[in-house]
Amino acid sequence: MWHAALKPTNIGVPAFRDSTREYLEIAVLVATLRPLAKRIRLVELIHRAIPYPVLLFTQQGGGATVSLAHKRWSQAEAGKVVLEDAVVTTDPITAARPEPPDVAFIASLALTNQPGANLHSLYQGWLARVVARRAASITGQFGPLCEAPGRYEARRAALADHARITADLTSLRSAAAKERQLNRRVQLNLAMRDLETKLQTLAAHL
Repeated sequence: MWHAALKPTNIGVPAFRDSTREYLEIAVLVATLRPLAKRIRLVELIHRAIPYPVLLFTQQGGGATVSLAHKRWSQAEAGKVVLEDAVVTTDPITAARPEPPDVAFIASLALTNQPGANLHSLYQGWLARVVARRAASITGQFGPLCEAPGRYEARRAALADHARITADLTSLRSAAAKERQLNRRVQLNLAMRDLETKLQTLAAHL
């Protein structure tokens, strides 16, 4: 459902234009999905289908997510708008029992809390908050926001590294549980300790 269109004329924030993109308005949408719907895929399709930057609230079951994605002009097709990067989304938030980071995150989304230089910086403010909420799933603390592009990209990269190392650690633990040779189990345990140390280091920078 189309909830609102945020424009310079109704929120007092200037439009943004450069050689890469044009942000004339931000679309605010609310989507309610069936319990068995493929949320991640549908969220991406919604963002791809609308030629404006979208702030999307998605409800499914007892949880809700917030997602955003910067957009730019297509380099292959004149006049077409495409996603600049992958869609950034929160994990599902349970409205009935929100955790402290969820409460802080939801409060931070207020329009008055966002950078107001132009619609692009405003949208980047929301992106920074979604990424901060993803980091809070690891650290337990919501913040800092890291709105500056360089710090924001560094946090996104750290989150991607954390997810990759966590998956590798899960695989090693599964292999260690099945291993019968003592030498091999020792090697796996050492490898797991190394990954756990890397996860601790990454968490300290989130």
